[in-house]
Amino acid sequence: GLFAGAMNPAEFANASKKIDINLFGMSINASNNKIGFEDIISDKDLETILFAPGEPVNARLDVEIYGPSAGVKLGKWGFGFTTKANGKLNVVDVDANLGNALVNDVISNSLTGTTINYKNNQRVVGTTWGEVGLSAARTILDNEKNKFSVGATLKLMFPGSYSNIGLSEFKGTISQLVPSGDIYLDNASASLNFAYSGNLANSFTDFSDYSKSVFGGFNGFVGDIGVSYQRKDTSILDVIKSRNKYKLSIGASINNIGSMTFKNDNNYNSNYQLSIPDALPGGGFNLAELQNVESLSEIETILINKGYLNKNNQNKRDFTVKLPTTFVAYADVKLVSKLYISGYIQQKISDDSDNDQITAQNVVTVTPRINLGFFEAYIPLSNNEISGFNAGFGFRLGGFYLGSGSAITSVLDQKNSKQADFYTGFRWGFL
Repeated sequence: GLFAGAMNPAEFANASKKIDINLFGMSINASNNKIGFEDIISDKDLETILFAPGEPVNARLDVEIYGPSAGVKLGKWGFGFTTKANGKLNVVDVDANLGNALVNDVISNSLTGTTINYKNNQRVVGTTWGEVGLSAARTILDNEKNKFSVGATLKLMFPGSYSNIGLSEFKGTISQLVPSGDIYLDNASASLNFAYSGNLANSFTDFSDYSKSVFGGFNGFVGDIGVSYQRKDTSILDVIKSRNKYKLSIGASINNIGSMTFKNDNNYNSNYQLSIPDALPGGGFNLAELQNVESLSEIETILINKGYLNKNNQNKRDFTVKLPTTFVAYADVKLVSKLYISGYIQQKISDDSDNDQITAQNVVTVTPRINLGFFEAYIPLSNNEISGFNAGFGFRLGGFYLGSGSAITSVLDQKNSKQADFYTGFRWGFL
């Protein structure tokens, strides 16, 4: 149906119904590599756990809302029209020691200080955008046993708002002044990027700033291309009634090829070289000055006024952001009547560390499911590069669907479950 077509445009040619209408659909996914579900329901300080010494901090909050959408199958052709709103707030490869000092006023060694030498680009990035997709697919081989289709989607992009701070090649020493307890950064250097547009110029942590500016003006094109193959499992009656049944269905697609450009009166995108000199004890930059800031412009102003930033380029009034290009492959196998098992892999082609890149995740999922026609239930078992292993549950009753990719692990493995997600919606196919 529609959502298979959104994953791979070639699937619009394989729809089991001539008309497929989506009224509403949404998903919310929060994942990280530090905080378990057990920590969330306890009285523990989550910020302390998140920035505990060890591996870099990675966290993702992704929201997708499907609006009115439709798919139509006409003979060997399939067509799709989709609308979708997207929102993301991501923390990418943030050094735990630096995050602990900034957020919690704590350093790992208060006596000798903490020296950091971290080459990765540490990012905090928020993005909202809307998109309208126009899809076409065609079956180019269709005989008694085999079916092969190709398809493509052109997405019209409507960038809403954007906010990015990137800190790469960071070196510095964090020390604590006794007896005040103030934490200072000195002998520091890094490459620093500030970029913002739309409502996220004001704050990148206020949810209302995301919801107010999802659809901006039209400015960009993004494309998907895909292929699909089916090994048929049909009776004479299925052929007469044009019912689409298979023993095996496989497909592959490359999604989100392209970019979008942010154009706004408050656009800002500049690169700096951060340089904080070696100072006597009690000198350097007091990190407490960043404790209550809400916008990137405030951080930038503080550092400029201190004389710690040297601009590498002129401010770019309009800037382009790349969508997360991914390779998707999957297979769905009919084991026995009504019982199927599918495998799915999503591999990002883009690099999340780039300052002009919207992020994506690598995912591998295996899903056994039972399909009784009007009712369908499934248990996705997945491995996510951020949160690790998750097991969930979902069902479809007619056109209504509800589920979670992490419901089971959240209940049975609360200590290690580091993902919480939820999706629901209503769609209907007929004729």
